[in-house]
Amino acid sequence: MNIEISDKPLSWGALDLSLFGVGKDWYGKPVKPPVAFGFAVDLKYLWFVVSHQKAPTLHPEARPGDFKTELWKYDVAEFFLTDPTNGRYLEFNLSPNGAWWTAEFTAPRIRAEIADKPFPEVATFADMGQDGSWLAAAALPLEQLRDRLNFGPESQLNATFILNSPEQQFLSAADLGAGEPNFHLPDKFPKVNFFHNPQK
Repeated sequence: MNIEISDKPLSWGALDLSLFGVGKDWYGKPVKPPVAFGFAVDLKYLWFVVSHQKAPTLHPEARPGDFKTELWKYDVAEFFLTDPTNGRYLEFNLSPNGAWWTAEFTAPRIRAEIADKPFPEVATFADMGQDGSWLAAAALPLEQLRDRLNFGPESQLNATFILNSPEQQFLSAADLGAGEPNFHLPDKFPKVNFFHNPQK
């Protein structure tokens, strides 16, 4: 999974990142328009950026910047990041309006803690257009990711999406196989690939 390296601090409102599109859902059905996403690291943060040119269905209790459970019942962007040393992984949910949720797992679908506990020092941002299009981003501190999940070149990472609620379509940037949609397959997540954009 590509992660763009920025030698300068990134900031909301001035993001200029490489975005990648996902145009088919779990079953291979086209998603129109495609959803676009990107990951980047600067000196302090891992950034997750998502854009979609279609109005979302938001969790009715989701508020910009707030920690909110069960975002996955509505339109949401997600990423899953593994710890390369022990199989532990983080699930991060980002609502189109900037609400967010996290949980850490010790094995597929086995929560590290039953109680909801926000990942520390997360910042989220969102811009929703009058035409329904949206752009959202989250910044997670690298120091915390390294301490809690040994984040580095051996990490595995995947981006996933739930769109078009209530007739939900499930999308995964990586091929996770067949069967019913299941994003909790850390063994199938691709290894991270840090890169510099030569055009910048």
